[in-house]
Amino acid sequence: MSNSGRRWRSTSSIAPSPATSSSPSSGLREPQPLPQWKFSQVLGELPPAAAGGHRNGALQDDADEISAVEFDGSGDYLAAGDHAGRVILFRRTDDGDGSARPRAELERTDYAAGAPPPRYGYATEFQSHEQEFDVLHSLEIGEKIKKVRWCARPNSSLCMLAANDRTVKLWKVSEHRAPTKKWRGGRGLSLKEPYSERATNTPRSSSADPDERPEKLSDVVGDGYSAKCRRVFGRAHQFNIHSISTNCDGETFVSADDLRINLWHLEVTTQCFNIVDTKPPDMEDLVEVITAAEFHPSSCSTLAYGSSRGLVRLVDLRRSALCDHSVRTFQDRENRPQPSTFFTEIVSCITDLKFIGDGRSVITRDYMNLKLWDLRVETSPVATYKVHEFLRPKLSELYTEDYIFDRFNCCASKDGCYFATGSYSNTFKVFSRGAAHTNGTTLEASANPYRIQPNAPTKMPALLSNFSLGVNKKGQDGLRSDKKEESPCNMASRVTHLAWHPTENFIVCAANNSLYMYHT
Repeated sequence: MSNSGRRWRSTSSIAPSPATSSSPSSGLREPQPLPQWKFSQVLGELPPAAAGGHRNGALQDDADEISAVEFDGSGDYLAAGDHAGRVILFRRTDDGDGSARPRAELERTDYAAGAPPPRYGYATEFQSHEQEFDVLHSLEIGEKIKKVRWCARPNSSLCMLAANDRTVKLWKVSEHRAPTKKWRGGRGLSLKEPYSERATNTPRSSSADPDERPEKLSDVVGDGYSAKCRRVFGRAHQFNIHSISTNCDGETFVSADDLRINLWHLEVTTQCFNIVDTKPPDMEDLVEVITAAEFHPSSCSTLAYGSSRGLVRLVDLRRSALCDHSVRTFQDRENRPQPSTFFTEIVSCITDLKFIGDGRSVITRDYMNLKLWDLRVETSPVATYKVHEFLRPKLSELYTEDYIFDRFNCCASKDGCYFATGSYSNTFKVFSRGAAHTNGTTLEASANPYRIQPNAPTKMPALLSNFSLGVNKKGQDGLRSDKKEESPCNMASRVTHLAWHPTENFIVCAANNSLYMYHT
C-alpha cells in the first residue's frame, strides 16, 4: 500500500462534439434519441500518457485505482473508494447559472445557451479500512473499498457506509470551522491543512509543499471537514462481501457475500439477521452463488439479488424470516446460446443489478450483455443490449487469462430512459431504453469521448497478445451503431465503475485512478 498519496486536481477541457440533441420525450416506450455527450471535467491524477493526449497507460500505483463510485441522493456530493482503503469526497462547486465563469470560457464550452453542467472539487478524504489479518482463518483481509453507499442525512452531516471484504463501517462526515495556519507578519496568506493530513498519512490535496511551510504559525478559523467512524459491522461473513444496499426506510441495510445476505440495523452492531442462506449441507453440492443484491427504491420489504447462473430472484421480507424461497425468479430462457458450452454459465453470471425509475424494472449486467427486465415478465428480458458480443470467439483465451471473471457494474438515469455500463479499452457504453437498435453509443474515458483511436502496443499475456493489440480477423468485432468496425479491444484498461447523477443527465466513470465526467 502506497503511503505517499497523491494530489487530486480538476482538469477540464472541451471535446469537439456535435450539438446537443433535443430532450427525450416523456413516454418511455417511444423511441428515445441517444444524447450527444460532452466532456465536463476530470478529477484525479492523470498518467503521463493521458496528460500528453494519448490513451491512458498502465497504472502507476495500484493503491490509487478507484474501486467504488457513488453520488448522494441530492447529487451535491460524490464519494469514491480506492484500493488503499481510502474514501475521497468531492463537493459540487458550480453556482448553477454560470455567472461566475469568464465569458470566453462560456462561449468556448457552449454553456451560455443553457445551464452549465455540475462541476465538482475535492472536499476531503479519510482512511476507512486498513489491511488486517484474520488469525482464526489465517487469512489476510485487504483494505480495498468494495462498495460505498450513502445513508439518509439526519442533519447537516454526511453519513455513508463503506465496505471492504469482511467489514462494513458507518462514517459520519461533518463540515466545520477547523483551525488553519497563517503566516505571522505576512500579507494575510493562509495555508489550509486538509483533514487527510491530520487523520492519515496519505494526503491527496495540499496547498504547498511541507518544505515551503513557514516555521512560525498561529491558529485561525477556516472551513474544513472531520470524519468519524460511528459503527463497525463485522464478524458476520465467512466469505468476501461484494454488495451492500441501504433500505428506503433509512434504518436498515443489507450486506451480501457468495452464500449469505445479512440484514443490519444502522444502530446495532452486535447482531444481524440472516435473511438469505444458500449454503448447502455439503459444499461439494454447491452449484450457485450470490453475486449482487439491491433493495427496492420505494418498498422497504422487497429485495432483489442475482446469482452466478444468471438468475434474478425477488424476495419479500414479510413472508418469512429466512427468504430462501423467492417470490419471483427471472431467467432468460429464450436468448441462451445454443448449443450450451462450458463458458455459457460463466458469461451469464450477473455482476450487478439496479432498480430503475419507479422500481418496476431492473437492469442486470453480465459479462456479455446489459439486460432490461420488467418485473411482470419472468421468462425473458424486455431488451438485451450488446456490450461484449464481439468477444464471444475468444472466450477460451479470456478464461485462460482470467479476464472472463472481470466484474462490470451498471447505472441508469433517474427516469429510467438511459443506461450505462463499462467495457474494455477505457470505454463505456450508453443505451437508450426506447432506441430502435441495441448497440448504444461507445464513449471513451478521455477528454474526447467520441474519439476512436488505435491501441498502442502494450505488454500483454501471451495467449491474448495478438487479440489485445487488435490483430483480429475481419468480422470478429462486429459493427458499432455508426456502421464502423469496432475498435480493437485492449484488456489492460477498462471502465468498471460508473454512477449517474440522481437529477441530471450527468455521468461519472472511473478509469484507473481518475474520474471522468460527461454531460448532455
